[in-house]
Amino acid sequence: MHRRPLLHRLEASSVVVFRARQLGDMLCAVPALRALRAALPCAHIALIGLPWAQQFADRFSSYIDEFIPFPGHPLLPEQPVRHEGLARFYTSLCAREFGLAIQLHGSGDVTNDIVSGFGARQMAGYCRGEPAAREHAMLLPYPEAGAEPERLLRLMEALGAEPAGLHLEFPLSTEDENELDTSGLLKDLDGGDYFCIHPGARQRDKCWPPQRFAEVGDRLAAEFGLTPVLTGSASEADLTAEVVAHMHRKPVDAAAPISIGAMAALMRKARLLLCNDTGVSHIAAGLKLKSVVVFSKADIARWAPLDRHRHRCIWDPDGQRASVVLQHARALLSDTAPSRQRSVGMWPYW
Repeated sequence: MHRRPLLHRLEASSVVVFRARQLGDMLCAVPALRALRAALPCAHIALIGLPWAQQFADRFSSYIDEFIPFPGHPLLPEQPVRHEGLARFYTSLCAREFGLAIQLHGSGDVTNDIVSGFGARQMAGYCRGEPAAREHAMLLPYPEAGAEPERLLRLMEALGAEPAGLHLEFPLSTEDENELDTSGLLKDLDGGDYFCIHPGARQRDKCWPPQRFAEVGDRLAAEFGLTPVLTGSASEADLTAEVVAHMHRKPVDAAAPISIGAMAALMRKARLLLCNDTGVSHIAAGLKLKSVVVFSKADIARWAPLDRHRHRCIWDPDGQRASVVLQHARALLSDTAPSRQRSVGMWPYW
């Protein structure tokens, strides 16, 4: 006789989820968080993540009730360790006695020990090798294949949560729209059609060469009569300026000190996004904005958006395939039919 799934047996009134990653990785967790909320509609769900992710928790407040900043760990490279806050962090978590702690960070090589220190009555997550079912922990074998949203959702399904869709989301707020309006970035667009080029990435060595973005941007602007808009943070202004220097057609350089939400509000009305494998590709998936994403280092099968018709992913670590990027950008701009959702195994990469 099979035991009931953990979420059905536990009836936890409080859950703490650990995922200390950057923007794109966090957006990939949205289907799992959506399923968790649907399974436990009345539970208090807290997210522990990198300090920046307070804004992520605020944006997804329908799934997350509370955000707790993680002070770091010596074996996790995502942030420096704030040693002075470690004891207080663990003491306060243990005192709260969460009903369930979910390790949603990854394979659990380091993070299972971290999450086991939260003092929850039950823990669940992935591990390497064989499954481990202990009195207070349920660890399942980490899937080595599949797209990231699928891997994370698979854990929730194993715990007893019904899937509520694999699609990503990026909800926009009135504050996002107001910030974009007051930034003045829209004044150069005159309400016309435009496409976005996002040449940056957190790791600069992942970036496609600026001259390739410029080359493709010039051709699309000429062929489709669209205005190129360069997006990026204020720290990426040097990169967008380099793209501008290589372009023959004058673009709108919108690299500015605006929030991620305001940048997404700008992208929402675009016809297309050209970008590297970085967080904005997952924003595009959440906005249902067509995109061409250039990969150079990451596992394309794991990090590519799931809809392979709307989002074309090109492997080009040497910056030699501008013609292929251009080909797929043209196809997306010419295609006015609604895209059909395709699973990872049914549509090729290029």
